[in-house]
Amino acid sequence: MERKDFLKKGIVGLGAIIALPTAFNACTKEEKTDGSCTLSAPETKGPYPILTPTQLVRSSIIGDRTGVALLMTFTVQDKSNGCTPLSGVLVDVWHCDKDGNYSQYGSYTSANFLRGRQTTDSNGNVSFISIFPGWYTGRAPHIHLEVLSSSGTSLLATQIAFPESVYNAVYATTDYNGTPDTTNSEDNLFADSLSLNMADSVIGNTTDGYTLLKTITVS
Repeated sequence: MERKDFLKKGIVGLGAIIALPTAFNACTKEEKTDGSCTLSAPETKGPYPILTPTQLVRSSIIGDRTGVALLMTFTVQDKSNGCTPLSGVLVDVWHCDKDGNYSQYGSYTSANFLRGRQTTDSNGNVSFISIFPGWYTGRAPHIHLEVLSSSGTSLLATQIAFPESVYNAVYATTDYNGTPDTTNSEDNLFADSLSLNMADSVIGNTTDGYTLLKTITVS
């Protein structure tokens, strides 16, 4: 699917009144590839892993949630094959809403917002239209991601961190809950692997939204 067609189809019918990032053109393969062949940091999937991934194959994962727009583009590469792009694998993504709530759990067991699955293209790329996640007690802001083979075997589960300057700008807006109680350096999960967990780039602003790029390296 052409990128412009993906964006058009993903935007139609979102329902939430949010602005989409203006920096779509920054999402080229060359800019997403940083030349690193270091394995991405393996992290826990819990405590709110995706429960029904096969039912959530979609480019827009917003559902009925509102917040600052976030376009996430991930490139999956295979370390065992010279870090070449890995096509045809599954990428599951999930994160909390602006208030720190996860779908499929707690008060939202029948909801499926902010969760989705895509299959990587020939360049190892997938994209999701979402909103900037909020935060909850004891964790720095983050996104969960798992890469699986086409048959469903897990290749890597990891988590993605945001630059503090970016999430502080987002959380200063009226829609979010202010400064998180845990910074990146204070987060127990990120403490020993923050450089590997950090998004490759997050560009944009709170009015137009943000674009996140991240290369995920599996073995």
